[in-house]
Amino acid sequence: MTVERGVTWGRAEPLPPHGVVVHSDAEARAVVEAHRRRDEPVPPLGLLGGDLCRTLGGTGDAARLRSSEAMSFPVDLGAALVDGRLHWFVAHLVARRSWWLGRIVVAMNAEWLGDWDLGPRAHPNDGLLDISDADLSLGDRLKARRRVRTGAHLPHPGIRTLRAPAWSDELSPPLDVWLDGQKVGRAARVAVRVEPDALIVVV
Repeated sequence: MTVERGVTWGRAEPLPPHGVVVHSDAEARAVVEAHRRRDEPVPPLGLLGGDLCRTLGGTGDAARLRSSEAMSFPVDLGAALVDGRLHWFVAHLVARRSWWLGRIVVAMNAEWLGDWDLGPRAHPNDGLLDISDADLSLGDRLKARRRVRTGAHLPHPGIRTLRAPAWSDELSPPLDVWLDGQKVGRAARVAVRVEPDALIVVV
């Protein structure tokens, strides 16, 4: 069950012995993809870095993961159909050619992409992806860049936003697609959806 207002989310519980420790969103995605492609359950992940870890208040302390101070959370997983090939992501999808020219689409499960607060309302267990879709002028990009560290680039009349369990669109011209910071290819069509409560992570 995804997070509900007024209901405690997560619990004090260490990473179990079969859990896998990862240091980045890309490492987490690799574990998820490997197990999903073998049709195996994804083991709990201990997060020591990455944007999902930061969103959950992770400290990067490896000893904490196996201690009584560890916190365990159910989180959603993003599924992305990129020109017909299925992938998964734990933190974010970005489709762009450049940050400075052309259309940019982001789908946030985590709040952060590096130092940028691209999903100020995103919650990794609300059953939704926070979508932003924009093709701003260079002047507006410069203004947005100055504000994005605090999430103050939103709202913006030139940035279409949507919080939804699924979204799809044609990308014309085709854009490079990045999942959890890793480029997976150039695509003319992208579809994303949430898999609620699909993963257990520990910080």
